[in-house]
Amino acid sequence: MSLSSRPMAGPGLLGFHHAAVICSDYEKSKRFYVEALGLEVMAEAWRPESGSWKLDLGAGGRRAVELFWFGERPPRPDRPEALGLRHLAFAVADVDASAGVLSARGVDVEPVRVDPGTGKRFTFLKDPDGLPLELYEA
Repeated sequence: MSLSSRPMAGPGLLGFHHAAVICSDYEKSKRFYVEALGLEVMAEAWRPESGSWKLDLGAGGRRAVELFWFGERPPRPDRPEALGLRHLAFAVADVDASAGVLSARGVDVEPVRVDPGTGKRFTFLKDPDGLPLELYEA
């Protein structure tokens, strides 16, 4: 596939819809995403045909994360530059305030840094399975 500098008609993408996360402990991850991060439960379903849970989580009334549990699964590589999804980033109004709330809820949050390209402030934390999550100041 060759990309040119000329604008091309796209496939009609409207924006990002959601990210899907597979967890090892459904109840632990559900508590983290709902109670620590404050995402709202939009829908939850036990799917007997696959023996799995699916939890739709939202922020501001919009879907953000689909949390799945399928039983025993292989762990995710825990190297910063492993192939695949690097991290999920959530926009926040005040990264210091958000990091403070999470720290008070027992979540380990890295020190706040500044993106040298944009001048925006950000920090990282991990979900219960070690998935890197970013808080990025909007």
